[in-house]
Amino acid sequence: MGATTGIEKLESLKDYLDGLTERAGVKELRYHLESLDVTIDDVAEFVRFKQDGYQRNLVHEGPLYQLLVMCWLSGQRSPIHNHAESTCGVRVLSGVATETRFAMTPSNLFKPVKSFDHEAESVSVSQDSDTHQISNLQEEGNNLVTLHIYSPPLLRMDTYSLTDSVVGEYRPMVVGCIEGDGI
Repeated sequence: MGATTGIEKLESLKDYLDGLTERAGVKELRYHLESLDVTIDDVAEFVRFKQDGYQRNLVHEGPLYQLLVMCWLSGQRSPIHNHAESTCGVRVLSGVATETRFAMTPSNLFKPVKSFDHEAESVSVSQDSDTHQISNLQEEGNNLVTLHIYSPPLLRMDTYSLTDSVVGEYRPMVVGCIEGDGI
């Protein structure tokens, strides 16, 4: 019997996601991401970076989810955002993801309240109005690669600033699979 390929390793996750009849729950999504036996080598065909911001690479999607590999060069970060009625699960495949969580102050501004470093194989799950930012704060040359599940697909999110109370809107761009790739 041959070795299991990376795409085959994602099949059980894909089967779970394809079987959803409503958005994924936090506990279930955490369980599936923690029990996943996948490495950066298994998703190598989806590891693509860009210089002007982190890169969102689509692995697979269904009506109730998107499965993405996100690639972050040193110094890149997401906007401060929530998940606008979506459950988000993240598994770090390579590097260190710094997650900073925020809370609204009485003046309707956001402030950081906690920061966590998530190393390879760690999992973080949040949903709805949980407000956070993901960053690669490691030294130059230390890339970050994360596996993300959004259920339902995250087509827009509210974004926030530390300096004003205006709520922005971000519609994340996703780079699709190369013809013939994906699961």
